[in-house]
Amino acid sequence: MLNSSMILFSATMILGTSIVISSSTWLGMWMGLEMNLISFIPLLYKSKNMSSSESCMIYFITQSLGSFLMLISVLLNSFSMTSPIMGEEFNNMILMLSMMIKLGVPPFHFWFPEILEKMSWMNCSILMTWQKIAPLCVMSYVVNSPILPLIIALAVIIGAIGGLNQTSLRKMLGYSSISHIGWMIACIKYNNEFWIEYLIIYSMIILMATALFNSYSSFYINQMINLSPSFMEKSLIIILFMSLGGLPPFIGFLPKWLVIQSMIDDYSMTIMFIMVTTTLITLFYYLRLISSTLLIYSASISWYTNKKMNSSMVMLMITINISLPVIAMLSL
Repeated sequence: MLNSSMILFSATMILGTSIVISSSTWLGMWMGLEMNLISFIPLLYKSKNMSSSESCMIYFITQSLGSFLMLISVLLNSFSMTSPIMGEEFNNMILMLSMMIKLGVPPFHFWFPEILEKMSWMNCSILMTWQKIAPLCVMSYVVNSPILPLIIALAVIIGAIGGLNQTSLRKMLGYSSISHIGWMIACIKYNNEFWIEYLIIYSMIILMATALFNSYSSFYINQMINLSPSFMEKSLIIILFMSLGGLPPFIGFLPKWLVIQSMIDDYSMTIMFIMVTTTLITLFYYLRLISSTLLIYSASISWYTNKKMNSSMVMLMITINISLPVIAMLSL
């Protein structure tokens, strides 16, 4: 149940992100990021145990390092003694690295799956959705960095390979999130307007998936094997993960479609081939999860709380995920 402190910290977290989006100066954005960081840590520490303490410390250290690098970049920009072009390139590079640390983009990704493993599903959903808005917004202002194609390739490859040997659902979604971050950065590079649409659709799917796992109290693949969901819930599991993998005709294919179209227009065929190939690998570990849920039927066991999702909510989630053909017809 929410208390006054949680409401206060949630409001300041939203305010911090709003400051980053609306600020016209780098220092204003830095202040918004710090406000966002300070507000999210008490939300992580809501359940007072060892794993919460560890997640708070890991999150604070990594985010502080990112903020420190961003502040260095801003100060160097103010007191730069080098040529304007060289100074701008160098500052943009530091800014890009600081946002990569904050987002958990490879090679700075090691903290991201680890911290997700120690968090509740509600906090996982916040970290994988809302906490991405502010760093991506800052990253969209330094879009001309020459290292972006390398970052994109590294993110989608590590996001795909890292999730292959995972049995934890939270780590699997963490590596999936790293892969999707690569696609969002590609949006920023090849068409700077699409990343917002991508993030909105990705956030919708992640919120549905975390709500589903939370209702089942599931944290590992073997717990999904031991479930006995109804036909509608099985259909929702299939559709959610196929949508998250970007398989047509589900809604998750729409943002990837937009990115692929932008990359074809830019003649970036090599990086596009890498991204599409690694998406097939992510689809493989989604299929592993789906097949384990559907092909094995067994009675529920003691840890299972037998909570069922509201049927109208399940129907709404399914409808949202299969709405791509309707959207495509209306946009013609």
